[in-house]
Amino acid sequence: MSIEIGDKIPDLVVATTKNQTLSLRKDLKGKKLVLYFYPKDNTPGCTTQGQNFRDLYADFATANTEILGCSRESIRSHSNFINKHEFNFDLISDPDEILCKAMDVIKEKNMYGKKYMGIERSTFIFDEQGLLTHEMRKVKVKGHVEEVLMLVKSQ
Repeated sequence: MSIEIGDKIPDLVVATTKNQTLSLRKDLKGKKLVLYFYPKDNTPGCTTQGQNFRDLYADFATANTEILGCSRESIRSHSNFINKHEFNFDLISDPDEILCKAMDVIKEKNMYGKKYMGIERSTFIFDEQGLLTHEMRKVKVKGHVEEVLMLVKSQ
């Protein structure tokens, strides 16, 4: 199963650092949402990406947009990551890959010749009705958050 442009956000309840549970459809209704997936807390690319979202958070808020990052790490790991880098947005813990699989971001990866399944850096933008308007896969960190902000402002 793969989500496509125009599809509704999955009707899932997820565990986040700020809320014990968050209903993606109900709790975010009326706001745009940037949902980004990253491989691992406290790695260079993931840290830079989070810092870039942090630094432009006020611009996203002005555009009525919530930001949620998601990886497979625990709430505890996410909380440490947030505190260490002063992130001003919430992170979703998805250790069972339920949201990751719903968004089709678990892909075969290759590091030093070893193949494994991991999160492909991806970003999804949903409108105020919870409909997918943009999907970006195989994201490169440099310039990405600025591009996402531009897309959010254009809808």
